[in-house]
Amino acid sequence: MRIVFIRHGEPDYSKDSLTPKGWREAELLAKRISKWNVSQFYCSPLGRARDTASCTLKRMNREAITLPWMREFSYPIDDPVTKRHSIPWDFVPSYWTTQPLMYDIDRWTQTEVMKQNPMIETAYKEVCLNFDDLLSSYGYVREQNFYRMPSKTERFLAGTVASDGSPVADQENDSSAEPTIVFFCHLGITCVILSHLLNIPFPLLVHGFFLPTTSLTIVSSEEHWSNEAYFRVQAMGDVHHLLDGQEPVSSAGSFVKAFQG
Repeated sequence: MRIVFIRHGEPDYSKDSLTPKGWREAELLAKRISKWNVSQFYCSPLGRARDTASCTLKRMNREAITLPWMREFSYPIDDPVTKRHSIPWDFVPSYWTTQPLMYDIDRWTQTEVMKQNPMIETAYKEVCLNFDDLLSSYGYVREQNFYRMPSKTERFLAGTVASDGSPVADQENDSSAEPTIVFFCHLGITCVILSHLLNIPFPLLVHGFFLPTTSLTIVSSEEHWSNEAYFRVQAMGDVHHLLDGQEPVSSAGSFVKAFQG
């Protein structure tokens, strides 16, 4: 299974839509995605995600399923250092890195700053449960910290290289037969779901990785032992469609200018 998370185009937050540049980004994105065999599109209910999706959906004559729980993970807190009242990340390094619970996959929501807003823990659990329900509809059932595929034939591949030195993946059937699902959403909610899929605490992901506007984060299920599956990132924050279209990479959401190469 392949899952693609797409951050919306450069946002006009005042209108919950896109800037003129954001619309150009969305058109270049649509040109790229229209070549894919996509099983299903899903979308956040927020305008900037829906507008981004609209270019792809129109080009492919498709519709997306709107998922209310895929909205941005924007449950405000009061930052103890900067005093801003906003999203529950972008903390200064000397603060968040010294909080032991920030590194705990099960307890990061219990840090004092996160406990300011009880919706953070509630929403995190809700997103994880809803995402697992969605994956179960494709045959992937959460079991502790990995997924099992009860309806699939067991397979046993011990390594990625065959005895003749060739890549094992190249010997398998065309992976295009596997479902590919695409989510038009946001930076924060993507990190929330990756936290759950990869068992990495959310604060580490949202502070350690920047996802440019209309970037693609691609994860695939590796299914090489029994009927077990684990999701592995193949690309994170990929913006080849912007570079190919000579559209600058936006720095929206970053404290430094995005790399343009």
